[in-house]
Amino acid sequence: MIKKKQKYYDLKDLEIFAKNISKDFTKGTIIFLKGELGAGKTTLARFLINSLYDLKKIDKPNSIKSPTFPILLTYDLLDFDIFHYDLYRISNNSELNELNIEENIKESVTLIEWPEILLKSKFSYNFYLIELEMVSENKRILKIKFKNNINV
Repeated sequence: MIKKKQKYYDLKDLEIFAKNISKDFTKGTIIFLKGELGAGKTTLARFLINSLYDLKKIDKPNSIKSPTFPILLTYDLLDFDIFHYDLYRISNNSELNELNIEENIKESVTLIEWPEILLKSKFSYNFYLIELEMVSENKRILKIKFKNNINV
């Protein structure tokens, strides 16, 4: 049996990955970023957001921070927004419902760190699931899946 060689991503590789995948993002794109603490979810989100600004040829934000404490940060791309959520501190469905994530999902690009609570719920939208696994301080393994969850 032939083993497939595993690709390891360093920071530069993550940035290139973000530039490549963000070319496919349009209004309604949802990206779940999953991984342990320190795996690089916010770093990848930052690369994705910067890539979208580059594609639109508009000035990038001065700072792209983790939305851990505000839970949501938004970024204006002129014809739509980026909604960047961090659900780390959300512990139940009633807290999740208060965020009204689904309210603007069709009119924005939505990045969600710590999506486990949504993955356990009846989230009925298509989304990318990008899992970051730490191999070492400087290397990650990415597992990318596209989930088709439209209930017709």
